[in-house]
Amino acid sequence: MTPEGDVTRAEICAVACAEVWRDAGEVLASPFGTIPSLGARLALRTFSPDLVLTDGEAALIVGAPPLGAEPVREAAMPFRTVFDLLWSGRRHVMMMASQIDRQGNQNLSVIGDWARPKTQLVGVRGAPGNSVNHPTSYWVPDHSPRSFVEQVDMVAGVGYRRAAGAGPGATRFHHVHRVVSNLGVFDFETPERVMRLRSVHPGVTVGEVRAATGFELVVPDDVPESRGPTADELELLRNVLDPAATRDREVKG
Repeated sequence: MTPEGDVTRAEICAVACAEVWRDAGEVLASPFGTIPSLGARLALRTFSPDLVLTDGEAALIVGAPPLGAEPVREAAMPFRTVFDLLWSGRRHVMMMASQIDRQGNQNLSVIGDWARPKTQLVGVRGAPGNSVNHPTSYWVPDHSPRSFVEQVDMVAGVGYRRAAGAGPGATRFHHVHRVVSNLGVFDFETPERVMRLRSVHPGVTVGEVRAATGFELVVPDDVPESRGPTADELELLRNVLDPAATRDREVKG
C-alpha cells in the first residue's frame, strides 16, 4: 500500500529510479547522482536483491549502505574487471544528461556549436562505451526545453538511430531503458524507437510535460501516475538510506 499525504517529489523520483533496475538480475548497477544512488540502493534492498554495487572507486561493497556512510568493501574491482562486465552487457548504468533528444542521444559535454561552444561541461566521460555495451538509463533533475531538446549539441551517449547506423557491434547490447526526470518517466518502446511518456509524477500534468519538452513526445491515450513508495520503501528512504534528506537538495518541491 502506498502512503498518502506528505510523500515528496524527490521520493517519487527515487522510486522511479529504483524501478529502472527491477528484474535486472545479477548485474552491476552504476548510478550517478543522489536520486539514482538512492534508487539503486532501494531496489537492492527490496525487489532486486541480486544487484551488485561498488564504492564508486575500485571495490565491490556489501549490501546497500546509507548515502554518505563508509561502505564495507567485499572485494577489489580494478578497472580491467569493470571493462569485462561492461563489454559483456552485465552492467546497467544510470547517467545524468545535460541534454537528451527524442532518439535517446545524450549530451554532457558542451552546449552550443562544437567549434565555439557556449558552455564547456564534463566531457563525454564513459558515455559512448556505456551506451553501446550495456543497458543505459538517464536521470534529468531539471526537465525543461533546454534539457529535452530536438537534437543534442553533441552526442556523448548513443541513441537508437545512431546505434543502428553503426551496425551489429553497436546494437548487440545497446538499450536505452528509461529516462527519469523531475516530471515523469519516459521510455523508447515505440516502433520508431523515439521517446514516449510512460508516466507523470503525482501533481504533474501531461500538458506540463509537453510544455517542458523541446520536441514532440509520443503520448499514449492513457498516461498513468508514477507509483509512490510503499510504507516499507518510505521507511527505508527516510530512516535508513537517506536520514539526512539529501534527496531534497537534488529535487525541489
